[in-house]
Amino acid sequence: MADTPDLNRRTLIRTAVAAPAALAAPGPAAFASTAAGSRSATFRWFGTAGWRIDINGRTVLVDPYLSRYPTGLFTGAFNPATPLRVDADAIGPRIGKPETVLVTHTHWDHFNDVPHIARTVPGARVFGTLTAYHLGLASGVATIPVKGGEYLDFGDYTVEVVASLHSRNAAYTLAFPGVRVTAPPAPQTIADLPEGDTLAYQVTIAGGAKVFFMGGSDFVERNLTGLDPDVAMLALPSGGVVHDYAGRLLAALGHPRVVVPVHWDNFETPLRNPPAVAASDAAKLDAFIAAIRRASPRSRVLRPEYDTPYTF
Repeated sequence: MADTPDLNRRTLIRTAVAAPAALAAPGPAAFASTAAGSRSATFRWFGTAGWRIDINGRTVLVDPYLSRYPTGLFTGAFNPATPLRVDADAIGPRIGKPETVLVTHTHWDHFNDVPHIARTVPGARVFGTLTAYHLGLASGVATIPVKGGEYLDFGDYTVEVVASLHSRNAAYTLAFPGVRVTAPPAPQTIADLPEGDTLAYQVTIAGGAKVFFMGGSDFVERNLTGLDPDVAMLALPSGGVVHDYAGRLLAALGHPRVVVPVHWDNFETPLRNPPAVAASDAAKLDAFIAAIRRASPRSRVLRPEYDTPYTF
């Protein structure tokens, strides 16, 4: 089968906030049509691995990192002692009133804004690892610990928690490894937020799509078998040290109809379109998309834009 072109917001199903239409994309069907009685849902990318999902007026967040402050990571002058900070002006207009917040792991570009959201949104439930639980206590907020294997029913949607793995760099290691088994002092710098184990999540809309979310570019192959998502948000491989990353991942997930690469943008730049991408990451992204096409030629690729509502 010939390669299908990358989908973008012009060729993908796109919806307005007030009118989440369910239309067929051109060519082979990429998405399930909205059946009578099913729940409608829109998905908006926040950059990195962050998403907002709106389901019948109910909001779910995944790894919501919106403060996007500089640490030197993209300039070659990375500073692990960078102080944590929160940009409330960037967060407030975008998150709505989330009832559920899903955290894949506790590095700053995934967890930084979560305590602020939990403190400022009444009733928001945060789910994450035991490390997230203890870092939440240190930050004055409650977090519900999960390990992987949980299958949680919220009525309009369900959440399957999947034990997963974090990305590894070219030296086969990862930034800020470690877990927190007790509440530490209140975190002050990005180095105070270790990886703390990694999860993935599958969110299934009642009567609608099954959507898989990753926060790191490694995985436990056996843990993915049988999930068979319609849509997969897959993290860009960072160090190139995971064997056959795209091939094994897509096969384990059952070759999703739609694949959305995430965690490829420069998350130390403002959240505006087109998303900024470092030159080295642009090359990795092109290579990743090519690998997806080789491994799963019937899957369609969406390169998302910020704050753009998509319906799957």
